[in-house]
Amino acid sequence: MKRTLFIIYLVVLGFPFILGAAVNLYVSPTGSDYNDGSKKKPFATLQMAQRKARELRRLKDESVKGGIDIVVQDGIYTLNEPVFFRPEDSGTADSPTIVRAERGAHPVFSGGRPVTGWKKAGTVEGLPAVAQGNVWVADAPREGGRIFEFRQMWVDNNKAIRANTMNDGDLPRILSVDNLNETFMIPTPSQPIHNVSQLEFFIHQWWAIAILRVKDIEIEGDVAKISFCQPESRIEFEHPWPAPFIDVNKDQNGNSAYYLTNDIGLLNSPGEWFLDLDAGKVYYWPRDVEVLSKVNIVVPYLETLVYVDGTLDNPVSHVQFQGIGFEHTTWMRPSLKGHVPLQAGYSLLDAYKLSVPGTPDKEWLENQAWVERQPAGVTLRNANNIFIGRCSFEHMAATAIDFVSGTHHNLIQGNIIRDVGGTGLQMGYYGDRSFEAHLPYDPTDERVVCRFETIVNNLITDCTNEDWGCVGIGVGYAHDITIEHNEISYLNYSGISIGWGWTRTISCMKNNRVSKNNIHHFAQNNYDVGGVYTLSGQPNTEISENSIHHLLDAPYTHDPNHYQYIYYDEGSSFIRALNNWSEKDKFFSNNPGPGNEWKNNGPDVSTKIKRNAGLEPEFLDLLKKKQLPL
Repeated sequence: MKRTLFIIYLVVLGFPFILGAAVNLYVSPTGSDYNDGSKKKPFATLQMAQRKARELRRLKDESVKGGIDIVVQDGIYTLNEPVFFRPEDSGTADSPTIVRAERGAHPVFSGGRPVTGWKKAGTVEGLPAVAQGNVWVADAPREGGRIFEFRQMWVDNNKAIRANTMNDGDLPRILSVDNLNETFMIPTPSQPIHNVSQLEFFIHQWWAIAILRVKDIEIEGDVAKISFCQPESRIEFEHPWPAPFIDVNKDQNGNSAYYLTNDIGLLNSPGEWFLDLDAGKVYYWPRDVEVLSKVNIVVPYLETLVYVDGTLDNPVSHVQFQGIGFEHTTWMRPSLKGHVPLQAGYSLLDAYKLSVPGTPDKEWLENQAWVERQPAGVTLRNANNIFIGRCSFEHMAATAIDFVSGTHHNLIQGNIIRDVGGTGLQMGYYGDRSFEAHLPYDPTDERVVCRFETIVNNLITDCTNEDWGCVGIGVGYAHDITIEHNEISYLNYSGISIGWGWTRTISCMKNNRVSKNNIHHFAQNNYDVGGVYTLSGQPNTEISENSIHHLLDAPYTHDPNHYQYIYYDEGSSFIRALNNWSEKDKFFSNNPGPGNEWKNNGPDVSTKIKRNAGLEPEFLDLLKKKQLPL
């Protein structure tokens, strides 16, 4: 975008772009935190530049009247801990704190660690015969003198595959479920399992998945009984929705599909890797184009790179991030206690079916659930007038950006969010360990609600690649959220999900707007899906002029026809869908509430709507940087 247009856009949305003289503090990978932060003597870390900026503001130094620019020079900045922006880092409308890339630079803050010293492995116990002689080995990386566990690996920025059966052909199906004894019967694995202690079971469950640590496999001829570790085993076999599916009448698409992962015996294809925690070794079978003496191999260590964290009475405000890369985050919950989600990646802490239905909001409801959210690469709480622009969020295991609570009047514009295991961008309250997920949320103190946020002209692609049930953009209990002119693609579930609670009761959700987005190539593996998906009452919410296409045929759903371009799910109320273009006339409502409006949606909508949706001309350069996984 031209500089003048960029300035206008920020001013209109409450983000004045300061053209006056700002004090510059420089950061460089070759700098030193004993330097003064000048261009000739830059700091080595962002944290030291923050400290200097805080002091200038605390002392009311005259130099900060035009703002403070923390200028980050080119290179990789390996973080040992998350960077913490607190209230003392706040700027003002006339004097913002800006963390920006130096002109022409592409700095990256990384939570990763390199894996080096690769050698051709000899004979490896448990490795399949096809892999013997093709696999390389390195010592597992250490932090603080200890080996740390990781669940992802990137080879020259291409995600490698944790050894599994996913790529060995069509996925097998469970045979039966024993809820009382908390076991599945499955076909005996075709590949011998070397060590059950690290093995995991990934199962498809309606609109979600679950990741279960395996406790034991008992082989009984052609079938095997598989059991799991706690606490996920109890939750998996007690929670009613979404549960493993058994095609009792043989009239659907079969029982729930699954695959096994994380055993040396499953490493049988190029691009696969395995971390042997007992031996302290990492094994990898390189792809044909990869020479391990020349590639850069990174594994993630941190779950979060940046916290922007204020309080309700003293929020963080007027901080900007421009042109910064955020990369390499992990997500360790499945390794520590499994992962059984309710929806959109929200892990169940507890869930069960009531023997006598009835909750404070629904007299017929039998489903109870308490959840926690995934970690995010960049997490914001109690923050306002934050600008995140022209940044990249890549190679992340869970959520990329998360506006948790107490945020307002923030702008997320012109970013690339790509290769993300969970949800690309998330916002709002979804319940927690103290709040049952099916209740309406309308807090007395409105300051805790995310509100008046703008998400515009971002490219969000190849997300949900760890948890298939996550989404491109997810908004829970929030109001006055504008989601406009984004391109959202290559997802396993829904494109944009807005709303939470499965309730018609009016809550804090209202005035949300989803407009002019280009949503395509979604529902790759899950169903019960919408290009735009809604839940619960949201007065004066509008879905308009979006282009929604390439809704894919998810292969493992029990009802392959249960997909739609716009989906009003339970309790969706007072929502307008106007002038949305889709390649087919396929929409759906499931137990909606009152006040919804449908007008002029489907393939007969003007092609002008289709052409105008997605990134605006000033941001089309983001598409040139798009890189799909190998």
